Amino acid sequence: MSAQPDKSTTEREMTIGPLQLRGDLRVPRDAWALVIFAHGSGSSRFSVRNRMVAEALNGRGIATLLFDLLTRDEEDDRANIFDIALLTGRLIDVVRWAGDQGELAALPVGLFGASTGAAAALMAAAQLGSRIGAVVSRGGRPDLAGASLSLVAAPTLLIVGGNDDVVITLNEQAYVQLKARKSLKIVPGASHLFPESGAMETVIALSARWFADWLAPHSHDKRTRA
Repeated sequence: MSAQPDKSTTEREMTIGPLQLRGDLRVPRDAWALVIFAHGSGSSRFSVRNRMVAEALNGRGIATLLFDLLTRDEEDDRANIFDIALLTGRLIDVVRWAGDQGELAALPVGLFGASTGAAAALMAAAQLGSRIGAVVSRGGRPDLAGASLSLVAAPTLLIVGGNDDVVITLNEQAYVQLKARKSLKIVPGASHLFPESGAMETVIALSARWFADWLAPHSHDKRTRA
């Protein structure tokens, strides 16, 4: 079961940037990091699985921002769902927006991407450099980040279901191209959306540990020694 945010966690809906992208921000008291979510194809900020991860991170003192990468009108054109450059640009805009918010500006930032959102997260990390402290991909398509993979400096965790054969292969290919600190974790018995008993709990545990390792205050020293 995922950790639940306690009563000291504030939650509010946001409208972000000139496009008024809709987002849900949760900030625990004494938050020490921020993780921004990039959802996958056909999903939204209401993704049940991403919200499970976000709630667990909140319970560990990490602020989370889930937002819709597309406007309502854009969602009607399915080509936009697979426009990685478009999604990347939106994600970069939101990271920069967070940097202008007083309560978030000083927090180290991690990115969590699912499906096509993982490619957008990696491309954004490649462009934003040291602004991004860690990336996690859940059932993602990191291969769609292409040449950007070798430019990612942020430590990157790729999580794939053990029964998701095609996506395992794509993640293995992307893993080779990554030059940053990296890890590929395969969850035994899990399929693409991790619906199996205990699968999402494993994803949550792996993700929380990765963000704790690389976003916590001691992580800069650890990263420079690597």
